[in-house]
Amino acid sequence: MKHKIQKGFSLVTAIFLLVVLGGLGAVMMTFFTAQQQSSALDVLGSRAYQAARAGIEWGAYQVLRNSGGAFALGCQPGPTTQTIAAGTLAGTLSGFEVVVVCSSIPYSEDGVPLTVYQLTSTASQGAMGTPDRVERQISVTIAP
Repeated sequence: MKHKIQKGFSLVTAIFLLVVLGGLGAVMMTFFTAQQQSSALDVLGSRAYQAARAGIEWGAYQVLRNSGGAFALGCQPGPTTQTIAAGTLAGTLSGFEVVVVCSSIPYSEDGVPLTVYQLTSTASQGAMGTPDRVERQISVTIAP
């Protein structure tokens, strides 16, 4: 009679172990999925930063080297904005929209008139309010 009880007990133990191992497997998959999503957003964040840097470099070129262009001329009296549409940048940055805002302040140093430029570049991808939206912003001050 003890022999029959032991057989039933080992079956209950085996089922219990299978349920516990299945639960652990499900928890591990949840953690793995969350880690993968977090890593993907980290990569998108780095790309957004690089797209914002590209916007700063574009704006700096416009005000320092292409001073007769529309962006630089618009920046002289007051703030101006230029949007670089998604798909304009090449490679992995092509999905980002970049908005470059420029404002300028006339300044005098030892009687020499200078213009100080404030550039702000915002790169974004994804719809506003969604969990996969990524946005980075960089500001610089340039005095030629």
